[in-house]
Amino acid sequence: MKRLVIIGGGITGLSAAWEASRLAPDLGITLIEQDEKVGGKIRTDLVDGFILEAGPDSFLTTRPEVLRLCEDMGIAAGLIPRTPRKTSSFIMHNHLLSPLPQGFSGMVPMDTAALAASPLLSEAGKRRALEMPDLQERTGGGDESIASFMIRRFGEEAYQLLIEPLVGGIHAADASLLSRDAVLPPARGAAKPDAGTPGAAGTPPFLSFPRGTAELIHALEARLTGVTVVRGTRVESVRRRAPAAPARAGGFLVEVSGGGLHEADALIVTTPAHEAARLLARMDPALQEMLSLIPFGSTVVIHLAYRKADVPHPLDGYGYLIPGVEQSDVVACTWSSQKWEGRAPSGHVLLRLMAGRFGRRDVLSRPDEELFELARGELSATLGITAAPVLRRLHRWDKGMPQYTVGHHRRVETINARALAFPGLILAGSSYGGVGIPQCVESGMQAATAALRHIDGHIDRQKEE
Repeated sequence: MKRLVIIGGGITGLSAAWEASRLAPDLGITLIEQDEKVGGKIRTDLVDGFILEAGPDSFLTTRPEVLRLCEDMGIAAGLIPRTPRKTSSFIMHNHLLSPLPQGFSGMVPMDTAALAASPLLSEAGKRRALEMPDLQERTGGGDESIASFMIRRFGEEAYQLLIEPLVGGIHAADASLLSRDAVLPPARGAAKPDAGTPGAAGTPPFLSFPRGTAELIHALEARLTGVTVVRGTRVESVRRRAPAAPARAGGFLVEVSGGGLHEADALIVTTPAHEAARLLARMDPALQEMLSLIPFGSTVVIHLAYRKADVPHPLDGYGYLIPGVEQSDVVACTWSSQKWEGRAPSGHVLLRLMAGRFGRRDVLSRPDEELFELARGELSATLGITAAPVLRRLHRWDKGMPQYTVGHHRRVETINARALAFPGLILAGSSYGGVGIPQCVESGMQAATAALRHIDGHIDRQKEE
């Protein structure tokens, strides 16, 4: 029996396992996950009637991958949209909230009139945003930072107060380092499908699950057939398998904690790039070095719940973003119970704050109490909440957010070209081509297809011999 090994049990690895088992039911498939639970950054905790999302709280429907996956698993009918609100998101500046202007497509403002009407901008800033300069390539061409591109297009003030907060909220990043080509597809920063308008056939732009995004993980777990899932097992290293006979030519040996060994005719590595670098160091030090060039940021997610009577702000939206110029460790605050039905018991509200920006102060090393006080201080200053929370929880993501810095596409191309020296090795996941759930699902499924193509080709070559 031919064997496929998948390293990493996040949504990418699970999607790869699902697709491979569906397309090749006779294939021996093993998925190895270091934690006792699969799901990676998709994690939902149910505590005292509150639904706490440690990672993403929804998925974008303007890409089809997750909707199709849910339909294939028979769970699409249970998906829920955001609770309708007059205003979706706000920008915080000097602890005052102003609505995010209408007409953003991804992180790109498409309605410059709405942008220029924002009370956040000075008259000079509004005039600059409306100038519509010619966006020819910079001298020398090539990739550039999001900051450079957006400042050329809309001016410094609009960038700092309206565009940069979106970058920070999505990527926990320094936009002066992020790649325009990698983060603003297509390559020239043109618009992606509008995240503020419904998707195909009137589908809401964002959907989630009644009991949190972990429902997607549970559904995948329950429906995987023909897949051996090995939990709580660390992969120590990967090396090439010596061809003892023509029928055994190529392939890999995956060494795990405790001395176990898994043989693979094809290998999909879905771990973050820095972890993939460690796993592949023994097999190819050059590939290890290339993978190590992709930087990662660390973040903390903080949940605070309150009695509704103790919250003086109306919370008339989904939350707010905090510009980097505010010099705050807090990047964003989501009003979870206002955004999704059923996230808090009656008479309560649930708020979720994300702290940590790449290149700024290391929040991961701060004690729990300091982080809770950081979050409470922000809520007091901006929302006027001074009461003690009825629930508080936090989750730390060490090197959890890949940073697509300038030149990212070229680095990924170099990595993939190097990996071609090892037929049957496929790298997948959020480190390379997108951090959203749909992009990760797509990456996993494409990896499964590539692995099966390699295995089928190998079988055909053996038949010819």
